[in-house]
Amino acid sequence: DAQSIKTSANVPTAGQGIDAGKKIAGRKRHIGVDTLGLLLAVWVTAASVSDNTGGIHLLSSIASANPHVTKAWADTGYRTKAIDHGARVGIDVEVVQRAPGVKGFKVIPRRWVVERTFGWLMHHRRLVRDYETHPRRSEAIIHVAMIDLISRRLTRESTPNWRDT
Repeated sequence: DAQSIKTSANVPTAGQGIDAGKKIAGRKRHIGVDTLGLLLAVWVTAASVSDNTGGIHLLSSIASANPHVTKAWADTGYRTKAIDHGARVGIDVEVVQRAPGVKGFKVIPRRWVVERTFGWLMHHRRLVRDYETHPRRSEAIIHVAMIDLISRRLTRESTPNWRDT
């Protein structure tokens, strides 16, 4: 999945874009997670980059780093190009769609896992807005946030967040 996020004033305009669907000027975080919601791949781009392009890049990264991954669930933003690329790298991409006729908010099976991961990332104050001047630094901060999350769970330490301060 992908998340569009606003950027701070110190981010160069060359690294930003406009996500027309969400009406956000900034960057887009494309992430791939496993069934537990743990990060497999991340790619930070301008918000104007399409979900298909991000999906193709993520599928390539996941296939090369995790050859045991054979199935991926995606939202409706990932159309034929990402599905075809997934088949080329050996990953079956299934688009999970909303049930027809459902109005308002409804949890979509398998899709909530990646949305929950975005929620975990939002507990890290530095990720609420993109402050980094280079997209690679943003990716590194996301990795650090996931390392922090995993290490706190392994040590059974309570997780402080910016909302509790």
